Amino acid sequence: MCRFIWGALATIGLGAATAGIVVVAGVVDVGADTPHSSFTYQALTFARERAIASRTGEIQTPADLADPERVRRGAGNYAAMCVNCHLSPEAPDSEIGKGLYPTPPNLSEKPAAPSSRDAARDFWIIKHGIKASGMPAWSKGGMEDEAIWDLTAFLQKMPLLSATAYEQLVAASDGHSHGGLEGHEEAPAAPVEEKPVAKGKNAHSHDHGAHKH
Repeated sequence: MCRFIWGALATIGLGAATAGIVVVAGVVDVGADTPHSSFTYQALTFARERAIASRTGEIQTPADLADPERVRRGAGNYAAMCVNCHLSPEAPDSEIGKGLYPTPPNLSEKPAAPSSRDAARDFWIIKHGIKASGMPAWSKGGMEDEAIWDLTAFLQKMPLLSATAYEQLVAASDGHSHGGLEGHEEAPAAPVEEKPVAKGKNAHSHDHGAHKH
């Protein structure tokens, strides 16, 4: 028995030492343009989903999640905070979405059924974020639970929207509002003077081929 235990410990120690050598040698490619191996990707996905599932069991979904007012308020925050990565109905892939790894899910895609989105899971991810994925913890930026639930409500609705309906809902929203901030008033923005567009070789050009800025 003792021999078995010592053998197991030696195997674990050897594995840890090997992993340490690989890390120190810089063998692990952390570039966002190099995908994980299939095994690594599946292992990370499994670990992520188990971690989220273990933390969402006691989250109580509001009874009024389908309230159109929640959806309307959530639309403004989605357009301000999420659309660049997670897209909108009928929108093409974004530059930032293409550059991130893992690739952010397209939340405008229609699920197999309208109820297939897990509201508690969405709420937890929006609130806490996901390490090393580009998904921020919006609660650290001051977003309160009520506003997060509004955004969650909008995510339930968005896959059912056309591009026109999405734009109309965003236009009817309160814009970027974290909610729950009674009495909070933002100072009016100072007027911005438009500068004349530069001519010639110093003009700004968003050209990916020549990378001119």
